[in-house]
Amino acid sequence: MTDELETTALEQSSEITKEQVEEQVAEPAAAQAEPEAKQEEPVAEQAAAEPEAEAAEPEAAEAEPDAEVTEAEQHVAEQVFQTKEEVVARVKEIALSGEAGDKTELALLKQLFYKFHNAEVQEAFKAFVEAGGEQEKFMPEPDASEPAFREAMQTIRERRAAIQETLERQKQENLKRKLEILERIQQLASTPEEANKNFDEFKALQAEWKEIKAVPAERATELWKNYQLYIEQYYDLLKLGHELRDYDFRKNLETKMRLIQQAEALAENPDVLQAFNQLQTLHQEWKETGPVAKEIREDVWAKFKEASTVINKKHQAYFDAIKAREEENLTKKTALCEQLEAFDTEGLKTFADWDGITQKIKDLQAEWKTIGFAPQKMNNAIFERFRQGCDTFFEKKNAFFKGIKEELNTNLAKKKELVEKAEALMESTDWRSTGDVLINLQKQWKEIGTVPRKYSEDLWKRFTTACDHFFEARQAATADVRSEEKANKEQKLGIIEQLKQLAETEGENVIQQVKELQQKWSEVGHVPFRDKETLYKEYRGLCDKIYDAYGVSQAKRRLNNFRKNLAARVESAGGSLDNERQRMQRAYERMLAEIKTYENNIGFLNAGSKKGNSLVEAMNKKVDKLRDELNLLAQKIRLLDAPEEVAEENEAPAAPEQAETPAAPEKTEE
Repeated sequence: MTDELETTALEQSSEITKEQVEEQVAEPAAAQAEPEAKQEEPVAEQAAAEPEAEAAEPEAAEAEPDAEVTEAEQHVAEQVFQTKEEVVARVKEIALSGEAGDKTELALLKQLFYKFHNAEVQEAFKAFVEAGGEQEKFMPEPDASEPAFREAMQTIRERRAAIQETLERQKQENLKRKLEILERIQQLASTPEEANKNFDEFKALQAEWKEIKAVPAERATELWKNYQLYIEQYYDLLKLGHELRDYDFRKNLETKMRLIQQAEALAENPDVLQAFNQLQTLHQEWKETGPVAKEIREDVWAKFKEASTVINKKHQAYFDAIKAREEENLTKKTALCEQLEAFDTEGLKTFADWDGITQKIKDLQAEWKTIGFAPQKMNNAIFERFRQGCDTFFEKKNAFFKGIKEELNTNLAKKKELVEKAEALMESTDWRSTGDVLINLQKQWKEIGTVPRKYSEDLWKRFTTACDHFFEARQAATADVRSEEKANKEQKLGIIEQLKQLAETEGENVIQQVKELQQKWSEVGHVPFRDKETLYKEYRGLCDKIYDAYGVSQAKRRLNNFRKNLAARVESAGGSLDNERQRMQRAYERMLAEIKTYENNIGFLNAGSKKGNSLVEAMNKKVDKLRDELNLLAQKIRLLDAPEEVAEENEAPAAPEQAETPAAPEKTEE
């Protein structure tokens, strides 16, 4: 498939009627894009020199060709996908699915995308000319959806290329193994003794041959002929007994007779293409089936070949009919081109003269759309000929009217548009973005030239009134906001002072008071932007300091309580707390694993974004809390191991030691 779907369209040439001189409207002469169609060539019937040679194509295929699109497929696709967005969504869906996608569907999707794209460009061109723009200065805007479409198509192409590369490697591997099988069968067929002795191995090689699929196309026929030759040589030498060999021949005959019946039934299938494809499957199975008795081989093959010939002729006739219809379409389109080229524009002097020929050309364009594709080699050329004839006429028509139409007041139209935009924004309360837009409109106003005097003062008054209304409202609103932010700053400074006092205070309800102050802080509104960072850093530092001090105190109390109760627990447990220690050891290891998990997750977060920073901060707090718990648990384990060696002070814990238990946990790095 090519990188870009080549769609052709009649180029947009503007035309102007008598009424349009006053309206300054240009009319596109182009018809819609007509994609090129190429029908699949039929596969000619193949004859066989040997009885067991097959009529079907070799199973290996050449490099993947571009997909072909028929008229029927195009029509169905246009019914399913009615907008460009639907086409892009389907291509993205295929790209994300991980599948290779169907070639024909991808070609249709690409064709439809650029058909919709060209239609949008045509509409934009028409609007540009109607607004008074000069045709030669028209520049279409970039299509916002095209990068995503191209990216998705590139993903699919790369995936299909990778699949094709894998398939080619597999074909080479299959070829290598089939050559090895042929060599071994040839060895088995070298003497009657070898043939009789290795019958089981021979059957296994046959089974493996059937399992091996595609090989390079250029080697497929050669491989199959050699395979048939060596198989027949082997059976000719085989002396296991008539009963065993005849049984094998009967089974093969049953299979081949079934294939003959299925091939004959395909002649009744009204779908010619489906019948042809199914015939290829039957031929593949025929290849994989062993020989029949020598005296009936030619007769069995002749029946199968005769049934295949019927399908192949229908297949050929199907494509012959398509070619005939395409040639007929070419004749019709050539006649339309000749009619178009026969129009004489030299004698057209009035609006009515030009409008009369214009309508005739539109009728030709409408008739063109009803005609199907021409043969592929001529389809683009005949379309280019027709498009060139349309363009030539409308270019001459525009040149005729250009000399007599009044000069339109482009500046007036542009300034009216600016006034309407300003008036639409004058009541907006989005101070920042709307202010930027209005300032940009003022710059555009200065760049536009003068307008007729009878409109100048009224337009200027409307424009300045709209701008002044917005900026005066913004100034009043932001003044109130600044006053409110200053009041909020004073409140937050008061909270900081209270936190400073609590940081120097000891008591049971310190943490509760801190939480109340934090709630109050969150309820206070915005402060001036320049003070926001400084205030928050001081507030956060004081909160962390209080919580850290409180956390150390709690840890000490918990460890002292454990130490006090340790002697009683040892006595009640009969002098051993192994179960207790193992439980703590497992808890220690779980906490250590949880800390590592959090640290790994922190590494994946995008610390450059606002959301990332908040998540990292929350995870770091969780890790700090887990480390405190880990230290406390490590000290408890040390007390269980050697209570007489542990001091009363809250020292940094060493890794707990143990004997005949799981390895002691290591201290996590901070």
